[in-house]
Amino acid sequence: MKITSGRTKAYRILSVVVLIVLAILFLFPLYWIITGAFKPAVDIYATEPVWFPSEWTKANFDKLFGMRSAPLWELAVPFSRAITGETVYFSVGPTVPGAIRWLVNTVFMSVMAMILTCLTAAMAGYALAKKRFVGRTLLFSLIVCAMALPKQVILIPLIREMSALHLVNTLWAVIFPTVGWPFGVFLMKQFAEGIPGEILEAARVDGAGEIRTFTTIVLPMVKPGVGALAIFTFINSWNDYFMQLVMLSSNANYTISLGIATMQAETSVDMGLLMAGAALAAAPIIIVFLIFQKYFTQGITMGAVKG
Repeated sequence: MKITSGRTKAYRILSVVVLIVLAILFLFPLYWIITGAFKPAVDIYATEPVWFPSEWTKANFDKLFGMRSAPLWELAVPFSRAITGETVYFSVGPTVPGAIRWLVNTVFMSVMAMILTCLTAAMAGYALAKKRFVGRTLLFSLIVCAMALPKQVILIPLIREMSALHLVNTLWAVIFPTVGWPFGVFLMKQFAEGIPGEILEAARVDGAGEIRTFTTIVLPMVKPGVGALAIFTFINSWNDYFMQLVMLSSNANYTISLGIATMQAETSVDMGLLMAGAALAAAPIIIVFLIFQKYFTQGITMGAVKG
């Protein structure tokens, strides 16, 4: 018994040590970006790594916020060009540094994509899991097959579709293609499968309609899956540089990653500027993950148990 107890204790200690080492390895790039954003040029371009800034400076952020300017908010009304012949914009706020505008664009794009994707995926997953209709299996098979298609394969149809809808060079051209994410539908179907049919039947007997059943019974029961999908969608939309590069072409509509890339292309390689931009872009992702961390962990755990 003592030998078994000793082995268990040694295993736990080894596990903690391994986890600490892995945590340090994963956190080191974030540490390097944050400290690099506040380093002077002499530390950034030193021949030997400078692990801690010799002098904290905000010169890199001053450069990031001082190179361009744009209105704080200018959102294109979707489909307005098809109706009026020209794009209608909703503008609010004073002129701000371009990086602030790009950050606002990226947050809006990612949040809208997250909300719309979670809503449509939850509804589609519930219908595929609990409704019986002709072609249900075929439809789900097509969704699974669509997960294997890289975005580059459907790029030309997407561009033609966004162009026909007069959405090119607007944030909606990056948001709408994300809404029908096949992985989201697949994930939410797996969670909806675990809803007991007796509960849904009891709701129908009590006179609850489809909307009330979905909002009061289905959504609360698949909340861990929605939380996990929210993080996946937010990060996927935030980091989707390829679609942003293809769909957006004006300075006012740039995202933070695209805007920093264009700034970098106009000047020589400035690692301090890149570090400051990367630190600014990483902050919202960290905040979103901390908010949804509990649901993300529950979603991963429940998915592992089901598998």
